[in-house]
Amino acid sequence: MTEKVKAVLQHEAEAVRNIPVTGEFEKAVELIHRRVHRDGGKLVTSGMGKAGEIAQNISTTFSSTGTPAVFLHPSEAQHGDLGVIQPNDVLLLISNSGKTREILELIELAERLYSQLPLIAVTSQPESELANTADVCLLTGDPQEVCPLGMAPTTSTTVMTVIGDVLIVLMMERIGFTHEAYAKRHHGGYLGSKSRLQAKTP
Repeated sequence: MTEKVKAVLQHEAEAVRNIPVTGEFEKAVELIHRRVHRDGGKLVTSGMGKAGEIAQNISTTFSSTGTPAVFLHPSEAQHGDLGVIQPNDVLLLISNSGKTREILELIELAERLYSQLPLIAVTSQPESELANTADVCLLTGDPQEVCPLGMAPTTSTTVMTVIGDVLIVLMMERIGFTHEAYAKRHHGGYLGSKSRLQAKTP
C-alpha cells in the first residue's frame, strides 16, 4: 500500500512538472490586471462538473487576495445568472476536453450579452474549440488520469488547480498584495487571526 501511495503521488507530481510554461501565463495576468484593476471589472470563472469545482475555488481565492472574482455555473447562466457579467469583465473558462457543451454555449451567451469579452481558457486540448476561441490559452499538458480506469478527473483537476494557483500568486505580486490587505478581506477563523497578527491591525 505504501508503494502505491508513493506511485500516485509521483504521478501527480510529474503531471505538475509537465505543465507547459509559456508566455500565456504573463498574458493572462496582464489581461486580468487590466480588466479588473484598471477598468473596474471582475474575473468570472466557470467550468462544468469537477472543472467547475476548480473554477469556484480559483474565484474565491482570487477574491480573498485582492482581485474581485465570481463563479458562474454554466447551466445556471442559461437561467438568468448570466446577468452577473458586466462589460469590463474577463472570463476564465475551464474544460479539460475543450468541448464541454455548456461552456461553449456560455461563450455564445456572453458574446450576445457583451460582445468581445476577453476569454482565458484552461484546457488540455490546444486544437479544441475552446482553445481556438480564447484570447489566452493555458494548457494542462494533457496528463493521464491517475484513476485506475483512466477516466475520473483526478490528475487533470490537480493541474487545473495548480494553474489557478500560479495565476493567483503572480497577480498578488503584480498588485503588491499585503498582509494588511489580506486581513481586511479575511476576518474570521485561524487565517483571519494570523493575518491580523502579521499585519498588526485590530
